[in-house]
Amino acid sequence: MQLAAQADGTPNKANDSLVLRPPRPEDGARVWQLVHETASLDDNSMYCNLLQCSHFAGTCAIAELNGAVAGWVSGYVPPEAPDTLFIWQVCVAEHARGRGLARQLIGSVLTRPACENVSNLQSTITDGNAASWALFGSLAKSLGATLGRQPHFEREGHFGGQYDTEHLVTIGPFSKGGLPVRNAA
Repeated sequence: MQLAAQADGTPNKANDSLVLRPPRPEDGARVWQLVHETASLDDNSMYCNLLQCSHFAGTCAIAELNGAVAGWVSGYVPPEAPDTLFIWQVCVAEHARGRGLARQLIGSVLTRPACENVSNLQSTITDGNAASWALFGSLAKSLGATLGRQPHFEREGHFGGQYDTEHLVTIGPFSKGGLPVRNAA
């Protein structure tokens, strides 16, 4: 997709149409394609994305920019922790970065009925993922909550030496007054 450009060649963000909404099953293939095109993310099966877009639609969100899928967040409320939203994956297309879409997507999910009792946010992040550390640090600040970190899935003990250690990041407890939301559906 090509965005309209200003005279200096930079994208004209002011004229873009941005919609944040829960996913629908027919979004599964487009979500899979977006994640697949983002080299830094692990691919899930398309079937997994279809399940996220149907069974977990209440805790997942899509950003459409000018009608095209430009952002995705998947999450769920663990059965043993009904006060926690676990963010599984965050993806923003390269052409849509710099707009705060990831924060807005997470904020839109937190305002939904499925997250009515949520006062904590969790995810796992590798040491080298600067973008995710910045995102979750920013979320903690806007929510007025602390950010905790501890090794969770370890390189040797869980990944057989194949992947870097994932640190469990916990933000909370928080109230939802500082949520970054725009166009939440």
